[in-house]
Amino acid sequence: MRRYLLVAGAIAATPGAARAHASEQGFVLLLPTDAYIAAGVATVALTVVLLAFLPGSTAAACFRPAALLRLPRGGGTLRHLASCLSALLLIALVGAGLFGSRDPMVNPLPLTVWTVWWVALVTVQGLVFDHWRWTNPWTGPAALLARLTGEAAPLRYPRALGHLPGIAGFLAFAGFLLADPAPADPGRLAVAAGLYWMAMLAGTACFGPRWLLRAEALTILMRAYRRMAMLGRARGRTAVGLPGWKILAGPSAAPGLAVFILLMLGSGSFDGLNETFWWMGQLGINPLEFPGRSAVVTPNLVGMLSANLALLVVFILSIHLGVRIAGTDMPTRTAFALFAPSILPIALGYHIAHYVTVLLVDGQYALAALTDPLNTGADVLGLGEYHVTTGFLYTPGPVRAIWLTQAGAVVAGHVLAILLAHALAVRAFGSNRRALLSQAPLAAFMVAYTFFGLWLLASPRGV
Repeated sequence: MRRYLLVAGAIAATPGAARAHASEQGFVLLLPTDAYIAAGVATVALTVVLLAFLPGSTAAACFRPAALLRLPRGGGTLRHLASCLSALLLIALVGAGLFGSRDPMVNPLPLTVWTVWWVALVTVQGLVFDHWRWTNPWTGPAALLARLTGEAAPLRYPRALGHLPGIAGFLAFAGFLLADPAPADPGRLAVAAGLYWMAMLAGTACFGPRWLLRAEALTILMRAYRRMAMLGRARGRTAVGLPGWKILAGPSAAPGLAVFILLMLGSGSFDGLNETFWWMGQLGINPLEFPGRSAVVTPNLVGMLSANLALLVVFILSIHLGVRIAGTDMPTRTAFALFAPSILPIALGYHIAHYVTVLLVDGQYALAALTDPLNTGADVLGLGEYHVTTGFLYTPGPVRAIWLTQAGAVVAGHVLAILLAHALAVRAFGSNRRALLSQAPLAAFMVAYTFFGLWLLASPRGV
């Protein structure tokens, strides 16, 4: 794989207006990746084996949170004020996208949306704490509209719709990210972000907060990831635990939300697959002579939808086989809703692994934009003569650290998912033996998916 390093590394370090994340994983590592892949898969498989010999309560005990301080919940007024400030920031960014620089590495809108929010803040939401209660740009403006008009939401959200609008919205978001010819173009992104914000605000004004919980894709995603955060509340106190402890402590997901969670994983996985030399080969494209994103819009959309459908089918079959093998009478629909949240650690692990290099490179551009938001030569953050660097992509030490971080995130996500699924199964079926039998197909799926994820990290990329 050595011959790909310089070419792919150069691609990674070169910003382009047609890319949503200009630096992601565009290099192939000069490391014994086969050995790392084997070790990662063996770690996940060993976790499955150990659960067969440990007491049934072991997995649940791993997720028992530790109580910290007894702090009051944040007031609704303060949250609404923070939300209104987030909305004003979004409006300002949309204005910058429409009237500011056309360079996506200078304009603050693409950098904020794709690097600060999609990479950094989604990771913080899923790993650390629920900031979306404060940064959601719709709750505050919707509350302000209700106060100004003095009227409650005039319409009742149709129960039959469930999460279908949110699922459609998420697939549209993923399609824009993966297949649009220029998702980082400031003007194009400004139109999309501005129209979406107004449409969701109108929906919230008409149907009330339930619209955000069922039909607004970003809120559904962030509320799903908040169940992964290490910090939370338990028995009236701030608590900290392993990522995912709130999944075990909370209720099962609704069927629509369960589907949404699988789509989070499927779309994230395809986001890595669609840039590999393997995928380019399937499309008959020379990855070193990539013709541009506009040439692969349809194949990428079809691929994304197919990947999500395949993941849903395999996961549901694994759940169905598991409950049948265990000899339980739990309906597959119920089991699917019960175990789908256990996939969240894998989705978050993939998200972190996939965007490490984005944060390291595009994060520098974001800092430069923050210190000079109007592109006037200002230095608000006091960075001085700061220059973006990508030299660490060609140095063995940093490259090894990046790979280990990425591989560690993938493996840790799968280990946490197996522990969570086992703990949920023990609680649902009442015995360690039944839990193990019910999880056998799902565990095999997770081990295979570990190999797939690590293979993605090690695969050469051509976009």
